[in-house]
Amino acid sequence: MEGLEISEISFLKLDITKTRLDAEFYQKFYLDIDVKIKQIGKTSLPDINAKLDCSAFYPSITDHYNFEFNGIPFLRVNEISGGLVKITENTAFLPQSVLDKNTSTIAIGYPGDLIIAKGGNTLAKVGLITSQFPKYALSRDIILVRTNKINNYNKYFLWLFMHSGIGQALLWRTASQTGQPHLTLPSIEEIGLPKYSSVFENTSKDLYKKSVALNTESKICYKKAKILLLEALELSNFKPTEKAVNVKSFSESLGTSGRFDAEYYQLKYEEVISEIQKHEYYSLSQLVDISKSIEPGSSAYSESGLPFLRVADYSKQGITEPQKYLNEFYVNENWKKLDELKPKKGTILFSKDGSVGTAYQLTEDFNGITSSAILHLKVKENKTDKILPEYLTLALNSMLVKMQAERDAGGSIILHWRVSEIKDVIVPIIDFDVQQQIADLINQSFKLKKQSEGLLEVAKCAVEIAIEESEEVAMNYINEQM
Repeated sequence: MEGLEISEISFLKLDITKTRLDAEFYQKFYLDIDVKIKQIGKTSLPDINAKLDCSAFYPSITDHYNFEFNGIPFLRVNEISGGLVKITENTAFLPQSVLDKNTSTIAIGYPGDLIIAKGGNTLAKVGLITSQFPKYALSRDIILVRTNKINNYNKYFLWLFMHSGIGQALLWRTASQTGQPHLTLPSIEEIGLPKYSSVFENTSKDLYKKSVALNTESKICYKKAKILLLEALELSNFKPTEKAVNVKSFSESLGTSGRFDAEYYQLKYEEVISEIQKHEYYSLSQLVDISKSIEPGSSAYSESGLPFLRVADYSKQGITEPQKYLNEFYVNENWKKLDELKPKKGTILFSKDGSVGTAYQLTEDFNGITSSAILHLKVKENKTDKILPEYLTLALNSMLVKMQAERDAGGSIILHWRVSEIKDVIVPIIDFDVQQQIADLINQSFKLKKQSEGLLEVAKCAVEIAIEESEEVAMNYINEQM
């Protein structure tokens, strides 16, 4: 029968104490991978002394979260992006005291360790823990691979293998076949790892180091842009007051703003507005056209289909792989409307709910749609000689606008910034030549970031080529790409 694929396995070749007996486990694709890895030379995580760990049940710790980079970063699935652990403004941090009270239940990871998503539609996502912080706390949704005592195996090669298409397939293969598939520590330990020459394995480390160097250059460029902005506004040493008292009459408070909560009238907000108004400035609605997408509802969600970008799926550094997609039926029913809603290159994404006030300018068209919590900003045609989108994006992410967001969206449990308030945000305008310098630095920053990510993609593809063809072919591929 054409198209039907059958694998026959002798019962005598099964180790029923460890091996699964379902047909999916013995698909021809997986069996071919097994053969190739055995031919190369097979090992496993226990053989190379890599240790697995994970967090156990711990009491609710959400009340201890902070998002100001204070304390220990708490890794969840969203921190895994492009094979790396990336800390953003959406990352929760925990005080050391919480970890001290949960030493036996909250696992701690260190730079060089790997984390793997346990289940759901992110199952098997792999991230290498970077050296951005000295240690990291782990949520229950991820598994930790400790690499500090690995013998006769390069931890960077291990990471690339598990992040590669073949490694991902093997992780999915070992997932429990239940209503909600998930990974377990014993199943991961059974995965066969290919053993290559030290030269090829060390190449993965070299590519990673070059990638890190480019990423560092990228961050330096972005920091220079921020410094230029503050210098142009004469705010390099500006620190808003911490005074908690401000006296207002009725006409100066509720009668003017409609707000009666004391937090809204803190002096620090008035100081920021005053600093902006020392320069030429415009309200955001005078500078950009503002539009937003739709909220299709959870019934339209799927694990594949049209990408559906939510606030948690992007930061000022860029877009991560969306955790939700829109199913084929919904897309077919609404294709014309959805096509119009896809944001184009140059559009600034700006969040109004959750992590409010996060801006990112698209460097290419996005083949998907965003949630209604993300506004689309486009510089008005008659303002292109007044403000550059790269500069505007940086200004929106700066303290100047962040504090306006904090003032307007405060006073509620779930942060929500009304569009009417966003339209009234004031943005300072600086010399156009300085804006161009800032734009050049930001564009260079993202170019370096893309090159950094490209090196990791080369390394990952090389691992796949080495398994499918040979180590020699993989090395030739790396040399050609470099």
